[in-house]
Amino acid sequence: MDWIALTLSLRLALLTILLLLPLGIWAGRLLAYRDFRGKGLVEALVALPLVLPPTVFGYYLLVAFGAASPLGAIWQQLFGRPLVFSFEGLLLASVIFNIPFAIQPIQRGFEGIGVELRDAAACCGMSWWRTLLRIELPLAWPSILTAMILSFAHTLGEFGIVLMVGGSIPGETRTIAIAIYDRVQAFDSASAGRMAAFLLAFSLVTIALTFTFSRRPGRGRR
Repeated sequence: MDWIALTLSLRLALLTILLLLPLGIWAGRLLAYRDFRGKGLVEALVALPLVLPPTVFGYYLLVAFGAASPLGAIWQQLFGRPLVFSFEGLLLASVIFNIPFAIQPIQRGFEGIGVELRDAAACCGMSWWRTLLRIELPLAWPSILTAMILSFAHTLGEFGIVLMVGGSIPGETRTIAIAIYDRVQAFDSASAGRMAAFLLAFSLVTIALTFTFSRRPGRGRR
């Protein structure tokens, strides 16, 4: 087991969900409650990472983060190092390619909250902020937790975009998925097998937890 790569992957996944959580709640709630012109296009853009090939998505992120881009140039001037092939660039890419895994489940959770509950809260004089904290977030919590679990697991398993944007720098951008690829390239089947088995078991547990938390109370009971 490549413990350095595993530790880096866990750190990347944890920071990703911490950054995505407020964005997912805000965007998911907005898409669930608001009808506006171009909403279909916004939802399509949110879902785009799900259908776009990782190499294509990774290429555009590589161009967007490169030194010739405005973002890459500003980063280079501020920190004296390139954004691509760095942990910070990998983290930013991870946030972007996990957007659908964070926003879509949370949107569905807010959509499941009856409008009569929000209307009743407004009639009782509750502010939107108190309504969010006391009513909406507790009811949408299973979907929020599902979004966090999916984003965490997807970050651990992502390969193509990580390789395009981060490369394979030990201790910097070499995640567990990249480490498996490197071990296979080095014909080290034993190490690759152990790391692959870990990801397989972790993914299975993740899917089981996702189904458990997304199941509505009382479903299946008679």
